[in-house]
Amino acid sequence: MKYMSFLKKLPPTVLTLAVMLGLFAGYAAKGGGASPAIAAAGKTSQAVEITNVSYDPTRELYAVYNKLFQEYWKGKTGQDVTITQSHGGSGKQARSVLEGNDADVVTLALEHDIGELEKAGLIDAGWVGELPGNSAPYTSTIVFLVRKGNPKKLNDWDDIVKPGVEIITPDPKSSGGARWNFLAAWGYAIDLYGGDEARTKQFLKDLFGNVTVLDSGARGSTTTFVENGQGDVLLAWENEAFLSIKGHPGEFEIVTPSISILAQPSVAVVDEVARKRGTEEVAKAYLEYLYSDEAQRLEGRNFYRPSNPKILEEFSDTFNLKLKLVNIDDDFGGWAAATEKFFADGAIFDQIYKK
Repeated sequence: MKYMSFLKKLPPTVLTLAVMLGLFAGYAAKGGGASPAIAAAGKTSQAVEITNVSYDPTRELYAVYNKLFQEYWKGKTGQDVTITQSHGGSGKQARSVLEGNDADVVTLALEHDIGELEKAGLIDAGWVGELPGNSAPYTSTIVFLVRKGNPKKLNDWDDIVKPGVEIITPDPKSSGGARWNFLAAWGYAIDLYGGDEARTKQFLKDLFGNVTVLDSGARGSTTTFVENGQGDVLLAWENEAFLSIKGHPGEFEIVTPSISILAQPSVAVVDEVARKRGTEEVAKAYLEYLYSDEAQRLEGRNFYRPSNPKILEEFSDTFNLKLKLVNIDDDFGGWAAATEKFFADGAIFDQIYKK
C-alpha cells in the first residue's frame, strides 16, 4: 500500500517509466528475456501471399519474374512472399476475378479487361495512370508463325486471306491476344483500301473464313498449331512465336507483316482484394518492380518488348524496331470504342464470323 501511495505521487512521465521498467524486470525474472514488444521488433516480418491473375502467354515470364521479385522483396523488407499464379484467356481471367477469384494483382492482355474490374468497383479509378506507359510495363505485337521454309509463302496479311490457307487464331470473344490479332489485320486492310471500311470488313471476313480452329486462348492456339500440327499459319503474340521457335528448333519461322499493332498488356492492383487481405504494399511493389532495369531485361529475354526505350534498344537484334505499328488510342479511339465497334454482341466480329 505504501508502495502504491508512493507511485501516485510521481509525475506522469516518471510513473510511466517506472511501470515499464517494472514490467521488463518482472518478465525477465520469469525467464522471458526481453519484453514482448522489444522481441517482436527484432523479428523478421511475417510471410505474405499474393495472387497474380494473368493471361495465357505470360506463364514463362512470371515463372522467372516471381523468383526475382521474391529475392528483391526479401532483401528489402526481410519478408518472404509467396506468389500464386493463374493463367487463361484474358477475358475469361477478368471474368473469374469478377466472379470471386481473389486476385491481389491482375496482369492481363487488354486495358479493357482491367477496365471491367474498375467498373465493378474492384479497382480504384485512375489505375491506368498509376504506372508508366499507361500501366503497361512491357509491350508486344502480332506476327505470323509459319512452318519451316514457309511453304505457302505467307509474307503479309493479303497472303493469308487467299483460298486454301488454314489460319489458327484464338477467339476474340474470350482472348485478348485474338483482339490484338483482329485489330492488327484491320489496321493493315484499312490502310490498303484507303479507309474504305466496307472493303476492310470483307477482308476480315475472308481472313476468318480461313480460320480452321478458334481456341479460347492464345496458348491453346499455339498448342493447336505447334503441338497438334494443324494450320499453315498461327497469328501469334511475338513473344509466343519466339517461345515456339526456342522450344522446337528447326521447325518454324517468324514472319513479320508490313503493318502490325502495338500490343500493350496492362497491369493493376485489385484494390478491394488487396485492402481486404492487407497486401496493398507488396502488391503495388510487385507491379512497380516490373519497371526496374533488372526486370525490364528479364522481360526482353522472355521476348516481351521492354517499355524502357534504352533497354529496348539492347534487344534490337531480337525485335524489328522499325515495324509500322498501329495504335489502339490513335487508330481505334481507345478500348471502349474498339470494343463497341468490333467485339460487342452484334458488332463487326459477330457480323463477319459465323461459327
